[in-house]
Amino acid sequence: MFLLEKLVLGKSLVIDSISAVTGSRVSKEIIRTGCDEAQIEAYFCENGTDYVLSREILQNGKNICKINGRLVTVSELKELGKNLLDIYGQHDNQSLLDTKTHLELLDSFAGKKLSNLKTSYEVMLLDYKEICQKLKSSFGDDQERARRLDLLNYQITEIESANIKPNEEDELLSRKKIITNSEKIVGAINSSYEVLDESVIDNLSHIIKELSYISQIDSKYDSLQKEVSEAYYNLQDAKETISEYKDEVYFDENELNNIEERLEVISNIKRKYGNTIEEINKYKDRIIEEKDFLENSEEAIKKIKSKKAECESSLNRLANDMSEIRKDCAIKIEKLINAQMQELEMKKAYLKFDFQKSAEFLETGVDEVELQICTNVGDELKSLAKIASGGELSRVMLAIKAVLSDYDSLQTMIFDEIDTGMSGETGCTVAKKLKSISKKHQIICVTHLPSIVAYGDTNYTIDKVVKNGKTVARIKKLDEEETIYEIARVIAGKAITQSVLLHARELRV
Repeated sequence: MFLLEKLVLGKSLVIDSISAVTGSRVSKEIIRTGCDEAQIEAYFCENGTDYVLSREILQNGKNICKINGRLVTVSELKELGKNLLDIYGQHDNQSLLDTKTHLELLDSFAGKKLSNLKTSYEVMLLDYKEICQKLKSSFGDDQERARRLDLLNYQITEIESANIKPNEEDELLSRKKIITNSEKIVGAINSSYEVLDESVIDNLSHIIKELSYISQIDSKYDSLQKEVSEAYYNLQDAKETISEYKDEVYFDENELNNIEERLEVISNIKRKYGNTIEEINKYKDRIIEEKDFLENSEEAIKKIKSKKAECESSLNRLANDMSEIRKDCAIKIEKLINAQMQELEMKKAYLKFDFQKSAEFLETGVDEVELQICTNVGDELKSLAKIASGGELSRVMLAIKAVLSDYDSLQTMIFDEIDTGMSGETGCTVAKKLKSISKKHQIICVTHLPSIVAYGDTNYTIDKVVKNGKTVARIKKLDEEETIYEIARVIAGKAITQSVLLHARELRV
């Protein structure tokens, strides 16, 4: 079931819409003139699970995609879509053009024997990856281990050589502040000493004597005399202290240079190893521990390497067994598919699985498999994706599906104008094959060939009409008589006679 709104619709209405709603790339040109967006919604039922896919294409290039009402990305929509259906047409990104699917088809055909080996291989591969990770974290590679030890030794030496003490940075910054303000300090001390060296203290001595005299007359002046006396003695002490500071104030320019160099060392260590002395020491303890481990872990690493070698041996054995089964199956499949292509008037064409061995363990073994085809005598085998003719490609796809449809997990297959360049006889063969595949899969086919229309269980016509100044596409489900008429129309155009209708009925039988 499809809901299509505000779309620019052509003859491949259904195909274009399904492609868009299942995540294929789509241009904003699909939006009808005068509209701000195009909306597509489709319902699928896959193995008892319902999916409602929707996509809204906006003029600004943005897409709003949903699966069962949940917002998703176009990539997520495409990921689900490729598991729901496959489209075969002139320009579509078909799954069989993706080399990743070629091995999947081969493995599906191989059945339970290969499946059991794959399960054992996958379990072993997990163990292998875990062992490799242990080796990596333990620097099991001798060169890498040596490089790591060199780095650790350098870092430990650098931290220990710096010998940073607690609060050292604060003390240095405080001393630097004093030195950089030395002129102000010297000036202030000298000026203060000169003022106190004049008559300030003598004047206070005179004030004390005067207050002492009047305090004998009235005791209320006693407290005042005491305050002035206290100030007098404090100033005496201050004068002595200032005199001491004056004598000892000395600033060496070299000291400032030494402080700045030391602060640079501390800053460099903090930048590399931690913001505080505590963090730096914790880091040092950690790398000392790692250094000790690396220097004393040779025996442990040997054991891990031994396990790795055992695991590699098992993986190679399983992978080789899988390869043998795949190659045997490939020969059988090639024979069946090539026979199908002969029936589809591709008598000079043949298909072959190309096997390459991976240099590393893949998730599926060591086989890199690609379907290759030769379409003309004297030509070399080429990748299936490099076939130029769309009609030819569609027939190849049909031949493959005719053989592998029982092993294909996709429920829906869509063929867009598979009849391109076909004769009537080949069309009948194609129709029969589509009918056979449809017993286990849902088949949707866009066609202009009478024989293919005649084999359809349900037929629709798509045409265009002008309504309110706009072109509108119409889809109509045909009953049996309407189907007969459409077959006749495809055969004879407008010149439909009773004999043409009779021939159309004969095709439906």
